[in-house]
Amino acid sequence: MLDIIGADPLDFCPMMSVEQITQEALSLPSNLRIQLVDKLIASLEMDVDENTHAVWLTEAKRRQDEIRSGIIQPIPGEEALAQVRQIFS
Repeated sequence: MLDIIGADPLDFCPMMSVEQITQEALSLPSNLRIQLVDKLIASLEMDVDENTHAVWLTEAKRRQDEIRSGIIQPIPGEEALAQVRQIFS
């Protein structure tokens, strides 16, 4: 089994496909998969531009305030997706 957690990226075999890496990761015990997911997410969060993060945070707070104040009524995700699919079909 590939020891992904704590592995040096320079030792990682460049010949492995994403599918092979996925299969190796899925063979890990669940507690190690959780650690791997946490590390992958953390690595993406470090790539976020500060300005972009601030804009999205402001937008999220605005939307939260609109929902809490009753200005807008949220709809279930499945209903929203159905509406989008209808628009683009």
